[in-house]
Amino acid sequence: MKLDFEYGNGLMSADLPDNTEVFIPGKTVLDPPCLPQNMEELLEATRKSVRNPMGMKPLAETAHKGSSVVIIIPDIVKGGCQPTSHRKLSIKVILEELYASGVEKKDILLLISNGLHPRATAGEMKQILGADLFNEFYYSGQLTSHDSEDTENMIDLGCTKRGDRVLMNKYVFECDIPILIGHTQGNPYGGYSGGYKHCATGITHWRSIATHHVPQVMHRSDFTPVSGHSLMRTKFDEIGMYMEEKMGHPFFCCDAVLDTYSRQIEINSGYAKVMQPKSWIMANKRTYVPFAEKKYDIMIFGMPQNFHYGDGMGTNPIQMMQALSAQVIRHKRVMADNCVIICSSICNGYFHDERWPYLRELYELFQHDYMNTLADMNRYGEYFATKEEYIRKYRFTNAFHPFHGFSMMSCGHIAEMNTSAIYIVGAQEPGIARSMGLKTRASFEEALTDAMKKYTGPAPDILALPQTFKLGAVHLCMKDDDLSNV
Repeated sequence: MKLDFEYGNGLMSADLPDNTEVFIPGKTVLDPPCLPQNMEELLEATRKSVRNPMGMKPLAETAHKGSSVVIIIPDIVKGGCQPTSHRKLSIKVILEELYASGVEKKDILLLISNGLHPRATAGEMKQILGADLFNEFYYSGQLTSHDSEDTENMIDLGCTKRGDRVLMNKYVFECDIPILIGHTQGNPYGGYSGGYKHCATGITHWRSIATHHVPQVMHRSDFTPVSGHSLMRTKFDEIGMYMEEKMGHPFFCCDAVLDTYSRQIEINSGYAKVMQPKSWIMANKRTYVPFAEKKYDIMIFGMPQNFHYGDGMGTNPIQMMQALSAQVIRHKRVMADNCVIICSSICNGYFHDERWPYLRELYELFQHDYMNTLADMNRYGEYFATKEEYIRKYRFTNAFHPFHGFSMMSCGHIAEMNTSAIYIVGAQEPGIARSMGLKTRASFEEALTDAMKKYTGPAPDILALPQTFKLGAVHLCMKDDDLSNV
């Protein structure tokens, strides 16, 4: 069987045994049907949801002249930028509702909720919103991107009952009507994006994120495989509800369950505590896929250079490890205990220093001073997170915040925890892969031969995952898994 896998900006071919099983999201097992994808029908479905929110009054009853509103919008990492994307249409509908209720444009702020991700450029804002919304709000100073290091516009709310520190965007805290636009899309960190995950990560501070994106949470047995009941997910919900308690009112949420191509399957609005569990019912049908009849000894996929977090993710060694681990978190249910990963990556030494200015330093540090696993790096988190040069690059040059690297390393160790070996195929700078504890071979065939000799025996069960980083991911399950409480 000949298959092509992502490799740099192109593809690499592999000759695999004929009994290799192949899974492609949205194709091998079809998604639930999406809503009709014409503009008017999608707008009407969004209106119906917004006007009938779960667990709270509609905007028409709470908004009025003089109300201040912040609409919180996911960054470019997820959700699609097509003309009919959920972000574009839901904002349009919500603005209609606000204006009809007497809210004035001058009292509305659009806020990109990038968290520790790069603050959005003007070009990205236009992609996310479309030209009309961008032009309407950007030039009047009513469209901005969250800046977690802008101390004048952050507020410290203290700690949850669990002791988790909560800092949040002051514009959101002080407004009368905070609106979260979200995507109920499969995520290896806590089950789904959207809902309370959106506010708990998107409008907070590294000290808040350091309460959950750390080894003591991510290396627990309830984190892998992914579920909606992990300690991380519990913390997201607790932090979001704590924000609501301190604000004195709930977020108004408008979330869409999305398919493989970021199309709306279902739209749900209202109070997140009520709406979130309802949205997960449909999202589970799309995301947790009962596919496998046996567990796989070898899992094969390819890593492009540019995906998810940006250009260089598939070549920067720490980002590579996070991407490998995300596949483990999603697919652990179908992996044998001694599973081997074989992954193509151009691994050419491109760190993309402008986007991740601190990761080269972190990578070099990992090679020294008793750093045996990525988790050993965690003690440097505050040192890097408070380093002024890196903070300024986050604030003013559209770089990732330096603490983001530590969440990536905490995740990156999970691949080592749950596999017997990981082979990187086609590395142009193989020493980079080897320095992260990975094996290197020139081709898929060489890696497969070596894995069968050393780890799996001559007749392994193989799962191939073409396009795994190019399409909306799923969480693969065994056909007989009990998915009633995922």
